[in-house]
Formats: sequence, structure tokens, C-alpha cells
Amino acid sequence: MSLDVAPTLVDQARQGEVDAEEFVRTVERSLPYAWEVCTRVTARLHSGDTEGRLFADDATPPPGEQARGQLLRALASDAIRSALEGHFGVRFAFQNCHRVAAFAPTDVDSAEYRAFVSIRSQILNQQPGFRDC
Repeated sequence: MSLDVAPTLVDQARQGEVDAEEFVRTVERSLPYAWEVCTRVTARLHSGDTEGRLFADDATPPPGEQARGQLLRALASDAIRSALEGHFGVRFAFQNCHRVAAFAPTDVDSAEYRAFVSIRSQILNQQPGFRDC
């Protein structure tokens, strides 16, 4: 199961509207490693610690399979990813099962964003150790 959802949130979903911030708190509790990575890259972006780029990224391999799974679940799910992007006020980009970047929403039409999410970039960022990640 991806998330540990409280019964009250399940009831909200059954009735229609779901409190978005409660959903984000559920993601934070359920996927703490993914939350940590997203928090870290967002903080670096907002602090300007981007090494002259329009984005901040983190390519640290997760400490284990559980952490890797959390990151994959958070960024592969449209709903979770969208909620995180709304909460943090960024656009996340994702490569190689663990490289996460945060872009300002105004920069998603930039050459740097397009390069980061391109097929070329994905290919150039492949390494044998990432084969089964």
C-alpha cells in the first residue's frame, strides 16, 4: 500500500472533496524518505543554492529498497506528485529512480527544464548500477 490513509480521509473521499493539506500530511507520514528528499531540493531551490542553474537536484541513492520505493511511489503517482508540487510550490522532475530536481513553476518552459526531462538527458544519466533500481 502506498499510503497509510486515516479513516476520516477515506470518508472524505467517499463523500466527494478531500482536504488537500490533510492528504499532504498523509504523504509526509507515509513516505518520510520521499518527503525528506522533496523538502531538501525545494529548500535548496528557494535558498538559491543551485550552482548557477535554474533548478536544485539531489542524486543521492536511497539508503535502501524501502526508501527507493517511497520515492518511486511519491513521484510516479500523479495525485501524490501534484499534491507535493502544490504544497512546496515547485515542479518536480525525476530521473533514474532517485534523481529528483525542483524547478520554479515559472521555469518549466525553460531550456534547462526541457533538457532535464529530455530523452537525451535520461540516456546520458544511465549507469549500470541503476539497471534494477
